[in-house]
Amino acid sequence: MDPLPAFALTILVISFIGIRFRISPFFTLVGGALFYGVLAGLPPDRLITVITAGLGKVFGLFAVVILSGAVIAKVLEEQGQVAEIVSDIRGCIRTPATLSGISGYLLALPVACSITAFIILEPIVRNLGRDESLRTLLAIAALGSLISFGLVYPTPVTIPLVEALLIGVSPLAYDVVAVTLSLLLLAGVLAVFRRIAACPGPDGTGNPTPPEPAPRFHPRAWAPFAAILLAIPVGVALGLSAGSLIQVIMLAGAVTATALASPSARVSGLHRGAKHAGLIIFDICGAGALAAVILESGFAGAALGGIAGFAPLIVAPFLLAALLQTAQGSRVVTAVITAEILAGTTAAATVHPIALILMVVAGTFVFSYVTDPFFWIVKHATGNGLPAMIRGYTLPLAGCGLIIFCTALILQLLIPGW
Repeated sequence: MDPLPAFALTILVISFIGIRFRISPFFTLVGGALFYGVLAGLPPDRLITVITAGLGKVFGLFAVVILSGAVIAKVLEEQGQVAEIVSDIRGCIRTPATLSGISGYLLALPVACSITAFIILEPIVRNLGRDESLRTLLAIAALGSLISFGLVYPTPVTIPLVEALLIGVSPLAYDVVAVTLSLLLLAGVLAVFRRIAACPGPDGTGNPTPPEPAPRFHPRAWAPFAAILLAIPVGVALGLSAGSLIQVIMLAGAVTATALASPSARVSGLHRGAKHAGLIIFDICGAGALAAVILESGFAGAALGGIAGFAPLIVAPFLLAALLQTAQGSRVVTAVITAEILAGTTAAATVHPIALILMVVAGTFVFSYVTDPFFWIVKHATGNGLPAMIRGYTLPLAGCGLIIFCTALILQLLIPGW
């Protein structure tokens, strides 16, 4: 079977099985890789070899980063230090909406998972508001975590894109654009939900938060993040590549978190962190298997040729990522597969690397609905119905995606020589 119809059928099967039976993404993605490989006519031995290579490549790229982030998250959670971090931020930011958004934005980066950040923050955010205001605060925390997780390097979304597509450009140059854009998007989300500032706080009055004692800084809670930042110049001085540097700085954060933890928190945090990281890593490895088989089949050329038949080549990365995101819901899976497909293609040679990555990221934002696992987590936390979720989650993310895409187009037009 030709790659395009085989791919379309595989995505339909994966989506149906994942939604209908709630099977682990690892099994649906590896099963999808086998299914697609058979449809594409790959020899059985070659198919298994490609799947194994895809699994190993992604494991090597993500294992240390995700495990370190999960350990940091669980160790901090065990000791109540996430609440201390939020308390420190509250010393500078009193508005509950801004506090929720900034907390989600910041926490999603070191823990390397937007869902983990939201789950950790949920009980803390619940102390900032009531009823409708609480639902809005939870939505803002979720959106804040997704904005940084989807845009800022290094996260599991941006790492494969930077490794595969950011050729000849420093990751720092990308982050200058990405961090600026992500903060503007967060400010826009807060502006849209600014009515929360007028909602009653937990004390039932018009005050944003109940009276509190003077804030006290908690350096132990911030130590893992400080270690990550301090490890950056050390790694640069040692001449580490961007990929190696990410592994080292995340490991430095995890080591610092465990070293400063109490014995009981250290044991529990390591155990819970390893368990949580294992689930995430295996799911992403499944995406690597599917991406490797897709690439082996010659899908990249066929897909870009098909898109070029009805749309300009410059928008192909955005459309491809949007299709994958809509079909299976995981931003990391979308990034892994799209990066593998686009690397070395005409689109990658035509579009500036920073603009190219932004186009893919934009595609991961535009249709976050029933296939998106985060959609259901936020729905459960807020108690919102589907219409409210579309208004408070799907549409704001779609707006962010369109803004990111327009920014990528503007960059492409402004950068000379591209």
